[in-house]
Amino acid sequence: MDITKELDAKLKNFLEFLKTEFQTIRSNRPSARMVEDIKVEYFGQLTPIKALGSISIVPPREINISVWDATVAGAVAKAIENSSLKIGASITGNLIRVSLPSLTEERRKELEKVIRKITEETKIKIRGARDDSNKSIKKMEDEDVFSEDVAFKKKEEVQKIVDRYNGEVDKVLGAKIKEIFE
Repeated sequence: MDITKELDAKLKNFLEFLKTEFQTIRSNRPSARMVEDIKVEYFGQLTPIKALGSISIVPPREINISVWDATVAGAVAKAIENSSLKIGASITGNLIRVSLPSLTEERRKELEKVIRKITEETKIKIRGARDDSNKSIKKMEDEDVFSEDVAFKKKEEVQKIVDRYNGEVDKVLGAKIKEIFE
């Protein structure tokens, strides 16, 4: 496989992972991703909420979970309350309502630090992938697979791909910060 295509695919996965991570981080906007993977004890198994019922969003700040088995509603509510989200849940029959209170300024700043840390970890992975690609190019140049000129052009292509994805990562970060502070 071509080194640049391989790098592009790898960086695309890093970007998608970052977007997925950001969806689990609470902002003032509710998202099903916030609660769907929270594990609940159900018949002796740890089961994600998404497997126990349907999740819907009620604007502006409510998540409704309609469980298929009403006997598990209490366990789902308890799992949400004990999660890292630090939010309460109320039960009406088989419906669990999760109301998201407005974020305090202090909490917004904490969340900003968390997403900046995740972003930096992603950028470190991108740099690592770039270094691996450049090593592969150097190795091919040493083995006379690439001429010096071709190797130089390949390294330039690699850097362009890295710059493009770093720009995308920064856009995703900016959008999430904006979402937290709105």
